[in-house]
Amino acid sequence: MIYQKKYYFLCKTPLSAEGPSDVEVLDKAAHNDEFPELFKEYEEMRSHAFNEENVYSIVRADDIYELVRTTGEKQAKEEAFEKAQPEIITNLQHRVMQKKDKNAKAILKEVHGVES
Repeated sequence: MIYQKKYYFLCKTPLSAEGPSDVEVLDKAAHNDEFPELFKEYEEMRSHAFNEENVYSIVRADDIYELVRTTGEKQAKEEAFEKAQPEIITNLQHRVMQKKDKNAKAILKEVHGVES
């Protein structure tokens, strides 16, 4: 096995993402001592999706943020998209049911193959 250095990546996946190419890498921690600051940034990015009881709610999210530990930016985007996909579908389904959001319905059908 060949050793590969891993980094922490903070990634943002928009609800309209169709694949890893739509994922944006916002920041990177190359060393373990940089991780606390990156984690703080991650929590700040997600803060708008917390409810009154301070519980994270995916249906309140405008974008999906993920912290990924991997070897490079390309792998980080792939992992972030894979992790975000179920959350994106849940968020979009909620928007269709609660707000009758036609754009969310179109994304579900065209991108994810989900009829709502």
